[in-house]
Amino acid sequence: MKLSRRQFIVGALALGALGPLSGTARATAGYDYTSRETFDLFDKAFHESGNGGQPTDDNEHGGLAWGQSYIMAGFIRMYEAYHDTYYLDRLITNIDLVLATRDSVRGVKDHRGLSSPAWRAMAPYSAGIATLKDADGTPLLEVRTLAYADNAVATVRAGSVEGRFTLEVKNDRTNLVATFPDLSMDPAAADYAVRRILDAYPTPTLVTARELRPSPSGNASPVLGTTPFTSQPVVFTVHTGMITYPMASFAKIVFRSPRLLAVPKYRQKAVEYLKAARNAAAVHDDEWRQTEDGYGYFVWNKGTPLPNDGTEQPTNQSLALGQTYAELAAATGDPFYRDRTQRLARTFARELTLDADDAYVWSYWPKFGKVYNGFAKADGVSEYTPSATPGRALEDLSHGAIDVEFAAVVFRNRLFYKGEDMARFARTYSRNLIAPVGADGHPTAYQRVNGTGSTTSAGQYLQAPRWMAVAQWDDAVFSHSRSIYDARAVPPQLGSYLGCVAYLNWHARRGQ
Repeated sequence: MKLSRRQFIVGALALGALGPLSGTARATAGYDYTSRETFDLFDKAFHESGNGGQPTDDNEHGGLAWGQSYIMAGFIRMYEAYHDTYYLDRLITNIDLVLATRDSVRGVKDHRGLSSPAWRAMAPYSAGIATLKDADGTPLLEVRTLAYADNAVATVRAGSVEGRFTLEVKNDRTNLVATFPDLSMDPAAADYAVRRILDAYPTPTLVTARELRPSPSGNASPVLGTTPFTSQPVVFTVHTGMITYPMASFAKIVFRSPRLLAVPKYRQKAVEYLKAARNAAAVHDDEWRQTEDGYGYFVWNKGTPLPNDGTEQPTNQSLALGQTYAELAAATGDPFYRDRTQRLARTFARELTLDADDAYVWSYWPKFGKVYNGFAKADGVSEYTPSATPGRALEDLSHGAIDVEFAAVVFRNRLFYKGEDMARFARTYSRNLIAPVGADGHPTAYQRVNGTGSTTSAGQYLQAPRWMAVAQWDDAVFSHSRSIYDARAVPPQLGSYLGCVAYLNWHARRGQ
């Protein structure tokens, strides 16, 4: 029987022929990514580096959610691997710093004017707003733009006739420009700014606008000049989930261990972190939706200043907070968290399809949702994204790792899913994501869960060890992801890399 290139790679990894270096050879080539010495070295180097993702970051630009969260989860994995409370102590140090940056502690507010026990974010995630005013300073028009809004400016120039103005929205990062000539602020005019801008959507800079006058009439004009856009503060479900997941895990570990529970420091911190995780998760209760037949998911409420407001959130963003729910359910036995976890798990299970290799494949956006199916302006779905063509991209390796992490923690806590499901997720990696070696001779991975997409994006293949939660069902997940790190001697530049090293340690120590 002739083996395909991918089958050969998987088989060779399983046999060790293409596996990572060992002993002296690995020490010469780089790091031993399964040793606690390497993790501890990386921990020290990262936290002394000042790189984004420090526990003192405020998450305004996602540093906690996409950097420090992986490190905190890494401390959990290192404790599980070595049963050394040193890693719990390291986790306590970082969690305390992270909790000190909550909006409610810092005294800052989100776009709703709420200062909640969670962490807001702005650029590059949320929409930006520029307020155009008349000569008396009266706000006339709110102009919005989407991606990298802090790099955009709104420029008002004189129109071709009196009472008209031209609006240009330019993004200096993307070099995209949208121009709206001869606008009017008279609602009765054919060139009324709000209507003209909506009719033109989508423009290169995805501009929308909102009337700010309580009783608009007449033809006031905004003053000429340039106004920068300001990204709006939003508390994202996915950020809250990523940040609180390790906190809930800490509480579960302590509450399940009489030895740890007997130590006042750990007992007190478990109670504190449990409360913090519950309070942060509750911030998103108004985004939760559930059905009578047992499904649950999160939406972005219409009017939230971000792309696709008014639609169902991407699968990974709902499941990120689902990770926290699963650990809260296990830590407390509270049926509220058990129910929400199972509803999310049931919804995700409905999204999964089996391919010819008995591996799971799923899309980035939920198939039952508005973005996946597309929507028109006439549908009135969204303020900031008035219309959208169907978004049917498949899930990618990095975001898919969140989905798989959710499934695995739900399985470990015996809330949903079976071993067969875990094996199918493992095959998603071993049968689909493993790619032939790149042009540089190094192991790499495909971008999409069906085995398609770029193999040259470091933002994807360097996240491979985050699939370790299902590696026990197929050792190729471990062997291949470790080989990616071995081949490149990956340094501790990002928090996610440190989390990946923790996961490699965790799997290598299974059963010890």
